[in-house]
Amino acid sequence: MVIHLPQPKQLKDLLVELLDREVTLTPATPFAPAPDTAASIAVYVDDQLRISALILCDLAFSAHAGAAIGLIPPGGAQAAIDDGKVTDVIAENLYEVLNIAASMFNVTGADHLRLHALHPAGPPLDPQLRISALTLGRREDLSVDVAGYGAGAVSIVLV
Repeated sequence: MVIHLPQPKQLKDLLVELLDREVTLTPATPFAPAPDTAASIAVYVDDQLRISALILCDLAFSAHAGAAIGLIPPGGAQAAIDDGKVTDVIAENLYEVLNIAASMFNVTGADHLRLHALHPAGPPLDPQLRISALTLGRREDLSVDVAGYGAGAVSIVLV
């Protein structure tokens, strides 16, 4: 099984195109959500439905990206952050971002991955997914600043 680990430039280019605004990425410490951490986890599977990759987004990035793509004012993203969970509309918008993000894994010579599920920030994290999110090794950990909205953490983890 060959899974491509997307590079930061791929993520930046994808977000700039989708959100139609400047995006700044900087290396960050691994995002390791605790059981009560509000975080979104996107689960990517191969053609045999094996979980092959995760994209973790902290509450801030979840709210900023979901609001930006849906043209929701920054105040709407901040309200979600203050509430400790994303709204259904922001979650649906974030799903679209992370569904299109599957394209970053699908390069020549690598197994095809697709978004299987998004667990949006708010409800308690599934313990098995949280443990998988703590995987060290093949991962990219980034701080992503969406112009006009703010910064948050994103981790791409191959499992």
